[in-house]
Amino acid sequence: MVSHPAVRSTYRHGDLRRALVTAGLDLAREGGPDAVVLREATRRAGVSPNAAYRHFADHRALLAAVSAAAMAELANAIESDLSLVGSDLDAATRARAQLGAVGSGYLAYAQAEPGLFRTAFSVPDDMSTKDSTDAAGPRGRTPFELLSDALDELVTAGVLPHERRSGAEYLAWSAVHGLAMLLIDGPLRGLDLPDRNEVTWRLLAMVDKGL
Repeated sequence: MVSHPAVRSTYRHGDLRRALVTAGLDLAREGGPDAVVLREATRRAGVSPNAAYRHFADHRALLAAVSAAAMAELANAIESDLSLVGSDLDAATRARAQLGAVGSGYLAYAQAEPGLFRTAFSVPDDMSTKDSTDAAGPRGRTPFELLSDALDELVTAGVLPHERRSGAEYLAWSAVHGLAMLLIDGPLRGLDLPDRNEVTWRLLAMVDKGL
């Protein structure tokens, strides 16, 4: 017999929105963006469907909020890898290591949480929302901003010429995101762990040298 959450009559201000986004994240983790359904999110939050409309006008509004939350989790994963970069390295080595950490954190998250990763990029917004605070990690930086920061550090360290800095985010991002999609949805999804690690580090080295 399937159990159903008891319907809650009241939530404190803001709590219902958070509960719905949390339910949406659970749905996204299980089935990607197509699984983020407003009615199911309300069921899991234990409220009536009508209650959700105080915070989300429609399915798309909920999906946008869940997408931003998934992006924030991606930022958190990147920050975790960045925290492993040694502080005693020389400036050039540290800057290169930080760029590699952005890429490795990105790829690790995509493979560990494919449903959330797909959802993070499911809303067709343009780059005008790339710095949304809802999509930021603990440092207050979005994945795109963390990549930008790493590239700026390469310039400061004298690794990346200033004249090659403009637009470098899009080149590095395209390469790493492409590999992520090949690993979770494409022909590389059957690779075993050693081969995944090998192709990851070779791709990150290629990005580093190609800049």
